[in-house]
Amino acid sequence: MAAVSKYLTVKNSAGAGGILLVLYFLQQRRRSAGLNRYKGSSNDLNSEKVGKKERAAVDKLFFIRISRILRVMVPRFFSKETWYLFLIAVMLVTRTYCDVWMIQNGTMIESAIIGRSTKGFKKYLFNFITAMPVIALVNNFLKLGLNELKLCFRVRLTKHLYDEYLKGYTYYKMGNLDNRIANADQLLTQDVENPCWISCKTLPIGKMTVSEQKYEGEYRYVNSRLITNSEEIAFYNGNVREKQTIHSTFRKLVDHLHNFIFFRFSMGMVDSVIAKYFATVVGYLVVSRPFLDLSHPRHLTSSHAELLEDYYQSGRMLLRMSQALGRIVLAGREMTRLSGFTTRITELMKVLKELNSGKYERTMVSQSEKDGSEKLTLIPGSGRIINNNVNVCALILFVYCSSKVKSGANVLVCGPNGCGKSSLFRVLGELWPLFGGSLTKPERGKLFYVPQRPYMTLGSLRDQVIYPDTHEDQRKKGISDQVLKEYLDNVQLGHILEREGSWDMVQDWMDVLSGGEKQRMAMARLFYHKPQFAILDECTSAVSVDVEDYIYSHCRKVGITLFTVSHRKSLWKHHEYYLHMDGRGNYEFKLITPETVEFGS
Repeated sequence: MAAVSKYLTVKNSAGAGGILLVLYFLQQRRRSAGLNRYKGSSNDLNSEKVGKKERAAVDKLFFIRISRILRVMVPRFFSKETWYLFLIAVMLVTRTYCDVWMIQNGTMIESAIIGRSTKGFKKYLFNFITAMPVIALVNNFLKLGLNELKLCFRVRLTKHLYDEYLKGYTYYKMGNLDNRIANADQLLTQDVENPCWISCKTLPIGKMTVSEQKYEGEYRYVNSRLITNSEEIAFYNGNVREKQTIHSTFRKLVDHLHNFIFFRFSMGMVDSVIAKYFATVVGYLVVSRPFLDLSHPRHLTSSHAELLEDYYQSGRMLLRMSQALGRIVLAGREMTRLSGFTTRITELMKVLKELNSGKYERTMVSQSEKDGSEKLTLIPGSGRIINNNVNVCALILFVYCSSKVKSGANVLVCGPNGCGKSSLFRVLGELWPLFGGSLTKPERGKLFYVPQRPYMTLGSLRDQVIYPDTHEDQRKKGISDQVLKEYLDNVQLGHILEREGSWDMVQDWMDVLSGGEKQRMAMARLFYHKPQFAILDECTSAVSVDVEDYIYSHCRKVGITLFTVSHRKSLWKHHEYYLHMDGRGNYEFKLITPETVEFGS
């Protein structure tokens, strides 16, 4: 028993000391790294061969990756995570002493049983019953610290990744300009959760488990909406608003998980006392019966040694040994799983960092590689974007088109599918990087995009009109609800407010509104923001001609210069110029004359 006690003391104390040692190591490494703290790990990560699949093994690279993630999850020495680590360390040491006491007291109980001492058995059994609440409290404080630490880790890592993911247009670039990460939603939700919760076993507790799955589902849903509508959100410059929506949904999930943790803490106390320790008491009572019954025929003539041999013959020690070996096997398997998750997370962190610095990678075969011609070197970001306050917008489409549009002169852009109409406006909206030349355009807030498939955000009726602004932004701009009602009337949607009864009514607007209503809602949003220039990408295709005519006339009235992509001949009269691209590198940019309108109609 002394040897076993010594082993347990060393084992648990090493676990507590190991936590503090890791924390100290991370702090010292952070201080020595300074501003270049990621340099070493980045070099090691980038030293792998290009195109080679990242390994998922418990090796040197694994520890480099896990230390990189830990620097995010434990940002400084004195933090909330540090105190939870300290609590865990203290509880581990305390549990060591509890384990030693349990072994000693259990030995005395078993000695009393084998020695047929009823007095000694009652004494030590009473000591065990008295210590049960204290031991249960220690064990559940340890679980509380572990669960809270895991949740803190998840919050830290999630916020860090979303700060990078929703910085500028990175969320758009990841899915449209770079194809290294194919499932960002899973990485940002499920895979971020796994390293933090990999050793946590979920308790099947009915209603709370259902609620947890519901909040997890909502959290993944808002992420999938961001990916599905990334282009529209990017044109609206709605990254800040979407981050608020995602953080709000994530906050609900975190609050529920906090409640779940404390619920499991209280339930753990009951389970430990009743299911675990009370069951131990029952076990002692059952096992003691044949030994303490002096008239039992099996033990009437048995010696002390024979009784001892008979008692341990059930194989308790072998059972303990098999359980310990099983835990070692499981620990190795969990470490391998953790290695796989850290590989995916560090790859995501690497890609986000590179996207934010303007580096993209996309697997493709160029035409020059197919026909053996000279390869054209294209460098993302080598072009120049000039933001000015003058009323001129210069459009550059690769090497084909170079035109200037003055404020107040509407331009109709037409041509066959695939000729580059959308490409032109993606470059103009700064979604695609310039590979050369220069682009002179108004500031971001003076250029607005209205897509053919309008994006309806999660929220109230008011949010649909003012997106990506919030209600607070509306108040700061001094725009009243009456003015918002006028915007709806301008697109003949005033009946929506009357039907819903309030600006604060929340619905699933993607389903509630029809296709034409969603397009008109997007135009009301345009009137709310009052940009200098607006890109209308087939945005009235589901709107009747008379309503469309009224909307375009109102745009001219309020002074919004339009770039319209449309094949509707009825729109020619609302524009001064047309830009026709044939898809083979040729274009026409001409003034629209009465003869042109007649030809177009």
